[in-house]
Formats: sequence, structure tokens, C-alpha cells
Amino acid sequence: MKKVTDYFGVNVFNDRKMQEMLPKPTYKALRKTIENGEALDITIANAVAHAMKDWAIENGCTHYTHWFQPMTGVTAEKHDSFISPKGDGIIMEFSGKELIKGEPDASSFPSGGIRATFEARGYTTWDPTSPAFIRDKTLYIPTAFCSYTGDVLDKKTPLLRSMEKLSTEAVKVLHLLGKTDVTRVTTTVGPEQEYFLIDKKMYDQRPDLIYTGRTLFGAMAPKGQELDDHYFGSIKSRVSAYMHDLDEELWKLGVFAKTKHNEVAPSQHELAPVFTTSNIATDHNELCMEVMKKTAERHGLVCLLHEKPFAGVNGSGKHNNWSISTDKGENLLDPSKCPEDNLQFQLFLAAVVKAVDEYQDLLRVTVASAGNDHRLGANEAPPAIISMYLGDDLGALVESIIEGKDYKSHKAARMETGVDALPDFKKDNSDRNRTSPFAFTGNKFEFRALGSSLNIACPNYMLNTMVAEELKGFYDVLKDSADLTADLKALVRKVLTEHQRIIFNGDNYSDEWVEEAERRGLCNYKSLPEAMEHYIDKKNVELFTSNGIVTEAEMHARYEIELEQYAKLLNIEALTMLDMAKKNITPAVMAFTKEISESVAVKKSISAGVSTYAEEKLLNSLSEKLEAFVKKTAELESALAGAGEYSDNLELAKYYRNTVFALMNELREIGDSMETETSAQYWPYPSYGEILFGV
Repeated sequence: MKKVTDYFGVNVFNDRKMQEMLPKPTYKALRKTIENGEALDITIANAVAHAMKDWAIENGCTHYTHWFQPMTGVTAEKHDSFISPKGDGIIMEFSGKELIKGEPDASSFPSGGIRATFEARGYTTWDPTSPAFIRDKTLYIPTAFCSYTGDVLDKKTPLLRSMEKLSTEAVKVLHLLGKTDVTRVTTTVGPEQEYFLIDKKMYDQRPDLIYTGRTLFGAMAPKGQELDDHYFGSIKSRVSAYMHDLDEELWKLGVFAKTKHNEVAPSQHELAPVFTTSNIATDHNELCMEVMKKTAERHGLVCLLHEKPFAGVNGSGKHNNWSISTDKGENLLDPSKCPEDNLQFQLFLAAVVKAVDEYQDLLRVTVASAGNDHRLGANEAPPAIISMYLGDDLGALVESIIEGKDYKSHKAARMETGVDALPDFKKDNSDRNRTSPFAFTGNKFEFRALGSSLNIACPNYMLNTMVAEELKGFYDVLKDSADLTADLKALVRKVLTEHQRIIFNGDNYSDEWVEEAERRGLCNYKSLPEAMEHYIDKKNVELFTSNGIVTEAEMHARYEIELEQYAKLLNIEALTMLDMAKKNITPAVMAFTKEISESVAVKKSISAGVSTYAEEKLLNSLSEKLEAFVKKTAELESALAGAGEYSDNLELAKYYRNTVFALMNELREIGDSMETETSAQYWPYPSYGEILFGV
């Protein structure tokens, strides 16, 4: 039996390996870069590169790659070997220059107009704060990515900048409060990852899953998730074997995979890690999604990370558990036993409340995608309306602060089981609200609206930046205070009073909340085009440009990229639907109705008195639906042709959402109805029942 402690992190150039392989001065210099953001000179980089290369070669590596996160939504890599010619042979070399800088083609990645096709040069640069690792006999080096002109073209760079900015502003505030020993503040994240596992043989027969990641046709199976028997249920042997291998692969890569279980929908599961810094958590989550897919292949399975692969059952999300901690180990979102006396906690809580209220549109933007539009508000994920849940006790504290009343926190009550053999235990002060997009859960906030395929760098750099902005404002208010305690209390009360509209502890799924949210003036953007329209609002541009996270040009580029990709994704889905409808579904139903017609003719030829009621009823029903299906197919085809009239990306995205997507839904409804009446021998694709219950 292999012990996890023996192989955890074996494929990572982690701190222990750096200590072993680097000279002490080099190691200390590198630690200063990692911990304090200090610049790293080329001599240190050369020493690190040499040690990395030796370690990688010892472990069977022949190549290295700069691993980066462009605006495609997936990671990218270009592999180079360590070989260099020497005489008639070769030597294995890797320099500090090669470690620090790579040159992928920038013109073929989304740039939102920043780079033209002929302007090809781009750069990747080593991120020493995220450890290198080994996969498939290759040394992977986490990097940032920018264009030849220095424009940011990735998701890592804004995250790193936002972490630095939040640290700077939080440290200033903490020093003001007397915590002068704090030199750095970090944000930590634990992203829970939901996914589906299906048999590869089923997947290979579904062009919609292959091309789009979701089923574009498919009638509900007789059984779905209504019995709640899959959630936390016994894990099937085949899935358990996959999960075991997945854990082992992730642990070798230093990923803190902690929890695994069955999720709500059939064939749906979840993996949750231990918290780590936002940057490493982002790299780990991207790595996790890649390893999930590759591990599934070895088991004859396919891992689906689309937000809504199957209509009628729960889709998949990714819960972003976010917190703030000092380099002294203090969690700044921990209310402690007496939050009414913890002014530091109250101040940081007020900063988060103010940030979420003022930039609720940005939080909605950061979780907007073609896939996630299927989930938000669908009674399986939080609604598109951003609000905060604080729970009963913390909610009562906030209310008392606003009203100027005394508050006394409650001690944790004991839960009595009523069974002598079972131990009693303390219950939490507040329940959980699974319907809230942004919920306080003890010492962190759980941002629950993320889609399962999303790169978590985006929501986290927005969270970091908006909270940093509020802390900067708080510092300016308090820095010259003559009575810090009184002024801090007054500031917290003022902020919570002005921004209490964002706090809602009720049922976010109710119709009443939609009406109440509108009355409060909260935004309700139901699709990506609606949300993205506000990404480049003046206040949002000023937030990111004034804090040095991205430039105005880079923001506009990201705006164009998201809208363009949304339209392209819906175009691919529509084309796939047309292909399936015209080449397979229509011919299949025609063939089946022909068989029914022949059955009617045979019966009537035998005897005029033989009833053909059942055949004729089914024939009439399918014939009517097939006619409507063919007409709707033509409408969708015509609508796709009409998309060529739009040159503006926002208007094009709206057209795809309001016209093309609407027709896709209408075509699907007819197709799914025909599936329920067509013989399984004729229907060209595996059914939901076969797919969801086939593992």
C-alpha cells in the first residue's frame, strides 16, 4: 500500500525540493520574491533554472513548457526540449532566460482587437509564486502572458496584481489599527468543483456533447433526481475507482484534493480542495480540470465540465470560498466569539458589504457565460440577482449596528440527539442559505454563482480589487482620526446603513425576492449580453485602471472577447443542432413513420375490419411534429444567416441570445417530443436514461 504522505507533491518543485537543490543564498532570494514580491535577478533565475532542469531530467523529463491562461477559457502550452547541440551530440540545457521568458504566438489567441493577425509576437513570463510541476515527462512552468506591446492577454496577471493591491491596502488599515507587525495580507480560495461522468461509448455517439459539451436534444428519462437518492449516495465501483486515481494524480501534483461525493443529478459528482492562496488555487483548479478529463479517459469515461450538459437535471457549478488572512495567520473574516467587540472584523465586513453592493454588476459579469446562463436562477444555482447572506447572528449584529442598539452574541447551542449512544455537539450559529449567490459561512464568503468550467482568476481578481478599493477609502477616512474607535464605529455604521440593500437572508428563489430586489434597485441581468454591457461602465473602468489592474484598452478588449466568444459558442451550438436535425433526426422519424404507414396498409389489406387506430394516431402525431420540426429547422437556418448583418459584438450577442437561442429552444422542444414517440431502434442517439444511468 502506497502512503499518501510518501508521494504527495512528488511531481512538484516545491519548497522542500528548492531547499534541497538550491544554494542557501539563492533559496532565500527566491523566498523573498515569493513571499514579498521582491524582484529576482538573472543570476538567481539561472541557478533556479539549473536546479529545475536537473530535477526534471531525474524524473524522466525531456521537455519544458510555459503553462499559461489566455482568454480562451482553457490553458495553453508550447513544449521545447532541453537538448542543445554540442559537437556530434547534444547536452541538456535550461537557462534563466528560458525560465523567465517564452515566446508563443500572440495573434492566434483572443485579443479583442489589441493584436492584428500579422502582429504575432507575445511573451510568457515565469510566475515564481506558483511552483513548477511535472506532467507527461514535461516540466510545466506557470507563467503570465502578454503581447509584444505589453498588453495583458491572460487571466493570471490581473489576479496577481489584485492580490498585491489588496495586500497593500489591507496592511495600511491594519497598521492603523495597531497591527504593525503585519507585513502582508493574502486572499485564500477553496473552489468546489462539480462535474458529470458518462460512458465514453455514449459520448462518442452524441455530436452535441463532442462539439458543444452539452446535449442539444434529449427527452427526460423516466427517473431523474426527484428522489434525491444520488446526492451523497453510495459511490458506484467504477466511479470510485476513477475518484481514487484522480486523487492520487492530484496529490502527486500537490493539489489538496480533500472531499469527494455524489452530487444531486444522476452521474454528477463533486471534488473540493483545501484552501490555498488565490493564485495557487487558480492554477490548481485549472490543473484539476485537466487531470479530471485525462483520468476519465483511462477509465473509459468522459468528464463533462459544461454548466448544463443535460436539460431537466441540475447543472454544475463551482463554489468559490474566499477569505483574507495576514502573514501572522489571522483570518480577517473570522468574527471571533464576540463579533460585537471585534471592530477589526466589523470594518473588513463593512468593506466586503460595500464592495459587493457597489460592484454587484461586476460580480454578475464575472460569472456570465453561455453555459452558466442555463443555471443561474434555475432553482439549482443562485439567481442572477447578486445579494449577500450573513445568517441570523451576523445579520442581527449588522441590524443592531445600523439601529444603534446593544447586541450580545449567542453562545453556540448544543444539539441534543435524544439517543444516549450518540454524542451531543455544538451547532453553528447560523444555518446555510444554498440559494444565496454570496453567503457568509463562518470565516469566509462562498461565491456560489460560478459555472463549473470557469477560470476562478476572474471572480477573484474582481473581488480582490473591489475590496481593496473600499479599504483604501476607509484608510483615507480614518488615517487622521483623533478618536479612532469612535470614528471607526461611525464609519462601519454609515457603510452598513447605506449598503444594507445588498443583504438578504431569505429565499432567493422566491418570486417575492425578484420583486423586492427590483424595489431595492439591485441589478438582474439574466444573460451574458445583458451583464457584459455594464462591464465597461465608467465606475468599473475607473476601479480597475486606478488600481493598476488592467488598462482601459485591456478592459475593452476583454469586453469584445467575451461577447465574440458568446456569439461563436451559440453559433456552434446552432450549427450542431441543424446538423443533427437534418442528417439524423428527420430521416430517423421519416423512416419510423414509413414503417407505421406500411403497417397500416398491411392491416387494411388483410381485413377492412382490423383496427388501425393506434398506428394512425401515432402516425398523425409524429407527422404533425415532423412537419413543425422541419419548418423550425429552416427558421433556425435562416436566423443563422441573418447573424451576418451585425458587426457590433454586443448587438450580435444580443441577436444570438434573443433570436437564435430562442429558436434553438423551440426546435429542441419539438425534437424531444418526437423522441418520446419514436422507436428506440430508429432514434439515432443514446437517450438520457442510457447516458445518465449507464456508468
